[in-house]
Amino acid sequence: MSETKTEQAEYEIDLLQLGKALWHRIVLILLAGVLTASIGYLYTRFYVTPLYQSTATFYVNNKSISVGSGSLSLSTGDLNVSKSLVSSYIVILRSRTTLNEVIEKTGVPYSYAQLRKMISAASVDDTEIFQIKVTGPDAEETERIANCIALVLPETVASIIDGTSVRTVDYAVAPTNPSSPSYTRNVAIAFLIGVALAAAVVVIRFLTDDTIRTEDYLTENYKSIPLLAVVPDLLGGRTKGYGSHYGYGYGYGYGSQTDGDKSRKG
Repeated sequence: MSETKTEQAEYEIDLLQLGKALWHRIVLILLAGVLTASIGYLYTRFYVTPLYQSTATFYVNNKSISVGSGSLSLSTGDLNVSKSLVSSYIVILRSRTTLNEVIEKTGVPYSYAQLRKMISAASVDDTEIFQIKVTGPDAEETERIANCIALVLPETVASIIDGTSVRTVDYAVAPTNPSSPSYTRNVAIAFLIGVALAAAVVVIRFLTDDTIRTEDYLTENYKSIPLLAVVPDLLGGRTKGYGSHYGYGYGYGYGSQTDGDKSRKG
């Protein structure tokens, strides 16, 4: 039981010393965070391409469906059926036939695969309304693509699935501000990375430093061995007492040199 208490006490003392080590280097740690935050801002400003996002909104009309020779009557309040229809329309939207037609009508310099990556779609709050979002480096181009989809998609859906229709609720408007990147988020992440790296360096140096800096360390950890003497600091008395500040001092000193020491040194 006594050994367990001793180990716990030693662990608490280590944490206290580690906290002091971090606190004594807090200025350097914060400066490292500011430096990496500045780098993050400059990188975002000059090397990250701003992306714009245009949104168009559609309504799914699902009163009845007939696919092939089968037919099915649906209630407009059936939420599960609405989700299924929205999912089907999104698949049709992202199909090669639909997007190739959009590319042909808009004249954008993208392949089917490139345009497909630029388009996302999802239902709004699990309703019969869904939105498509077109993200790209040109605001007017994203608006043109989204509005072209608003014209092409209803016709494509009507030609594939009988008895249903897609109606445009809102056409896209060219965005005035980019949707990404976020300067605030990138700078905050860069700052935290800098602080973490600087703190890690301090912790590693602390854990690998086996220098005995205080008389108390010897008396508390080696109680069976008597302390015979303490070597005073003869190199200028850089510490007050026995190395009270982490990382400073070259021995156990009582302060500055006495007049006697200075005269003997001269």
